[in-house]
Amino acid sequence: MIKRVKELAAEMKPALLDLAQRAIRCPSLSGQEGAVSEIFLSELQKLGYDEAFRDDWGNIVGIVRGTEDGPTIMYNGHLDHVDVGDPSEWGGYEPYGGVIDVAEIYNEAGTALEKAEVIHGRAAADTKSGLACQIYSGAILARLKKEGYRFKGNYMVSAVVMEEPAEQIGMVGLYEETLPARGLTVDGVVSCEATSLKIYCGHRGRVELNVEVSGVTSHGSTPWLGVNAVNKAMKLIDAVEKRYAEEFQVDEKLGKSSIALTIISCTPGAMCIVPDRCSITYDRRLVPTETPEDAVREIQEIIDRLHAEDPDFRAAVKVSTVPRTTYTGKEVALPNIKEGWRIAEDHPFVAAAAKGLAGIGEPVSYSYWDFGTDLAMICGRHGVAAIGYSPMQEYYCHRPVDMCRIDFMERALVGNIAIFSELTKLSGEDFKL
Repeated sequence: MIKRVKELAAEMKPALLDLAQRAIRCPSLSGQEGAVSEIFLSELQKLGYDEAFRDDWGNIVGIVRGTEDGPTIMYNGHLDHVDVGDPSEWGGYEPYGGVIDVAEIYNEAGTALEKAEVIHGRAAADTKSGLACQIYSGAILARLKKEGYRFKGNYMVSAVVMEEPAEQIGMVGLYEETLPARGLTVDGVVSCEATSLKIYCGHRGRVELNVEVSGVTSHGSTPWLGVNAVNKAMKLIDAVEKRYAEEFQVDEKLGKSSIALTIISCTPGAMCIVPDRCSITYDRRLVPTETPEDAVREIQEIIDRLHAEDPDFRAAVKVSTVPRTTYTGKEVALPNIKEGWRIAEDHPFVAAAAKGLAGIGEPVSYSYWDFGTDLAMICGRHGVAAIGYSPMQEYYCHRPVDMCRIDFMERALVGNIAIFSELTKLSGEDFKL
């Protein structure tokens, strides 16, 4: 069957690249994924998936059912992308151009640059190229079934909305609402977040913390009559930096926990007025042994100590929660949390994926994401086994050199199926973390 898979992969390569180009040329900022969802849904319907639908959240799902009963493996990516930033930083490439040419790009190991054919444009590396590969891997399976080949289990593709804001809104809606309502189950997941054809086995968690420091307004000419919230906030910033420089937890695979100040603002923010509010946002990265509650407690301890030292210091910390609206009009406000998770490299799920790749002559290596993904909810919250496998490279995500190697896409097209074939041989506890 693999011989036929490779033949079909070569035959479908032009259509695969055309889908990736059309998707990249279609802007899809978070909450604005409607147009690109149509591109992917139409492709699923055209390619002979047994089922293809859009849910109430705007997520797109396609299913190719096997000829024999078996587990359902969900291949997942997201429809949205981050802003393109300053177009002048794109080296002459149009951010939504989807141009294919030969360019310098890192090798598979990420150790040296080399020339390769690539596709350029926003989301080429996060995650439209990977999604196109997942969809066409399913198309190959659909074709195989039509030709009389037999295989076990169900191949599901999901393209979710609003991954970038980090609350996992699309994945939460899909996994906790849509799939149960339709009587669909998922046994394991393969994410197409960037892995450079390696098997990725986890990432740190994340919680976005908001600290509001309070003061008292006064005229700028008489600052002694007020309490400058920004000046007080500086005490907090220094204390937070000192604490996390000295105290942090370390995971042997994922590295150390961390904190970064990402946003700061004050009000009223007007001439001649001492500010009475200073709002600070922190990006706190968690190893799996830490919880969001731990992160809040640690900042609260700093606030309490500073207040004891200075009664005029007043502040409150909470997990950020921002109301969001999907392109379908679904309104929701979820705490900005991603759980940390890690699956062992010798776990049966990982071992099966590795066996699939090795069986087609692909090198097998393992790594871990620096950033977070929607697998946080699948693995960290629900304990379902998952990995990352993708042609895209982490280095090019969210950057003006956003691109993906075409040769990696060709390999992933076959690799997805090789992984699927081995994962569908598993059962029961093999799918539990």
